[in-house]
Amino acid sequence: MNGLKIVFFTFSLLFFFSCDSENKRPVPTVLLTEPQMVDVLMDVQVMEATISYKKNVNQKTEYLKTRGYDTIFSHYGITDSIFKENLTYYYDAEPQTLIRIVDSVEARLLKMKN
Repeated sequence: MNGLKIVFFTFSLLFFFSCDSENKRPVPTVLLTEPQMVDVLMDVQVMEATISYKKNVNQKTEYLKTRGYDTIFSHYGITDSIFKENLTYYYDAEPQTLIRIVDSVEARLLKMKN
């Protein structure tokens, strides 16, 4: 997956989760740190790439996405609501931090690729 696709997917995900957002969001009750967000989004990107690959080679992916997100969230001790709140918060209230997060995810993925 090239860098442009990674950035596009991440911002698409952020747009999807922020559609119901107000102008400014309060700090979530469970605020994930910048490194934690990088780790979670890194795992999400790897899972999404795996699903995309399996679809391209005609393998079944019916429950992979649901199980993948459940596994990722369980690993980090969060829920989908916590993840969504954090994405929305960083998107609305901390856009510069979000840019650093996305850049870090992209750099890690490129490092993995090499």
